[in-house]
Amino acid sequence: MSNPQQLRYSKEHEWLSPARDGVATVGITEFAANALGDVVFAQLPEVGSTVAAGETCGELESTKSVSDLYSPVAGEVTEINQDVVDDPSLVNSAPFEDGWLFRVRLTEEPADLMSADEYAAQNAG
Repeated sequence: MSNPQQLRYSKEHEWLSPARDGVATVGITEFAANALGDVVFAQLPEVGSTVAAGETCGELESTKSVSDLYSPVAGEVTEINQDVVDDPSLVNSAPFEDGWLFRVRLTEEPADLMSADEYAAQNAG
């Protein structure tokens, strides 16, 4: 399992893309998607809502469990991935591509996020 090097990762298994014009994309990692099992429902934050780093902002429900979705950064939600709402299995099939969850306009630079190598080391073993 390889994590894209250009992304940053949270301890809660979310990824964050580099910001473009102050907006970054958030998703969950392949590790988290595999741990969840088949995702059947995604409750994402509302467009226009404010999220805080490390705070719950939604839920992902799988055939095994319901898991909180955490925002790795603080900011305002600018877009959600309606494709994931309509077809939550995208989280499993393409967590780093089509399975992204939401976009956020950053209000502060993200702190405490790991590189791909640091994230991989956290999940080794």
